[in-house]
Amino acid sequence: MEIIQKYFPELTDTQKEQFMALYDLYTDWNSKINVISRKDITNLYEHHVLHSLGIAKVINFRPGTEIMDLGTGGGFPGIPLAIMFPDTHFHLVDSIGKKVKVATEIASAIGLKNVTTRHCRAEEEKQLFDFVVSRAVMPLTDLLKIIRKNIKKEQKNALPNGLICLKGGELQNEVMPVKHQTVMYDLKDYFEEEFFETKKVVYVTINK
Repeated sequence: MEIIQKYFPELTDTQKEQFMALYDLYTDWNSKINVISRKDITNLYEHHVLHSLGIAKVINFRPGTEIMDLGTGGGFPGIPLAIMFPDTHFHLVDSIGKKVKVATEIASAIGLKNVTTRHCRAEEEKQLFDFVVSRAVMPLTDLLKIIRKNIKKEQKNALPNGLICLKGGELQNEVMPVKHQTVMYDLKDYFEEEFFETKKVVYVTINK
């Protein structure tokens, strides 16, 4: 938890309590339904929560923004972002029902009022959003084909509506087809831990 406060010192008491509650909740749920690698649960705050919050380092979502977290698994990046942006609505979607259950139960347990969840395939979700966020669920071009239909035309944030992904490793080839509408942010510029050395936030503008 200290690592979150290290990079986000302005947290309210409510946000601190919500972030602190995540460790016991994820440890408990992960023993029943595997949403995080068992050996990685001790790294929950660095590898999952702080990683998710990398998105908060590149955009400050305005109140009323609507966001879909596609392939949320147990709630990443959606739940940490929902704690960070209580006036932004997050819709968490995954094709695996038991993972959606974990995300739903954890959001409820910490009192998040700005989260909805749905068990479905991405192709089935027809609602419109300002942004889609995702953590390495599939290649960028495949993801863009699926979510283009979900992006609103109206703009309300400093960054134009689009896709914001957390990805790692060598991305030049993956980004090539959409390089003119893509900006990559190195998380090592924001977080000093070795885990973030090759991690990036990839933002793709979607023109409607």
